[in-house]
Amino acid sequence: MKTQRLRVTFARGDEMKYITHLDLMRYWERALRRAELPVAYSEGFSPHAQLSLAAPLAVGTTGDSELMDVFMAEAIAPRMLITQLTPQLSPGLTIRSVAEVGMALPALQADVRFAEYELDVPPAPDAAARVERFLAAASVPWEHKREDEVRSYDIRAFVEDVAILRDDADGVRLRMRLQNDNKGSGRPEQVVAALGFSPPTRIHRTQLVLAGTSPSRDARRKHGRFEA
Repeated sequence: MKTQRLRVTFARGDEMKYITHLDLMRYWERALRRAELPVAYSEGFSPHAQLSLAAPLAVGTTGDSELMDVFMAEAIAPRMLITQLTPQLSPGLTIRSVAEVGMALPALQADVRFAEYELDVPPAPDAAARVERFLAAASVPWEHKREDEVRSYDIRAFVEDVAILRDDADGVRLRMRLQNDNKGSGRPEQVVAALGFSPPTRIHRTQLVLAGTSPSRDARRKHGRFEA
């Protein structure tokens, strides 16, 4: 029986960036079991720990503020989860914070609205002009090929904003806010390609924005930066 819902904010670093979403779920379940925490388990022949991640992180991508809900069979202090679980984690996974949230809140996956990223790409001429043209466009037709399937869509519709954080001889650093909900999710490497840049050398998710926490576009985009 689930009696408590704890929301874990954690970082995934370079050491863990090449594991799949499914492997990460298995890793968390094993770590929680080793920590001997009173986690709630599903019923049936093969019970699993009751936990959920907000949004899968693509293989090769790091993250600063990933979100995971863990349901407990017995209520505990959030600090207890940190102190008992942290020693079970490998380098590359770091718990940032733990907070108790309401059991009646929507499922974490259903509550995500946007994902923010920082990306590094090789040096490119007219980087600012490329971003301005993309943002000014009403639509940007795009095709995504996967094996024998080709999907055509408007990639501009998935991009809330793009800003240049750095543009020098070492390369261009972009920050972008992409839609991430049940209507669709923007993929940062595809947005980079649509902007006309070379493939990114680094993709880092800095934040997941949940429903009710997203400020207006005008408030976010001041001086080329996202601000609350």
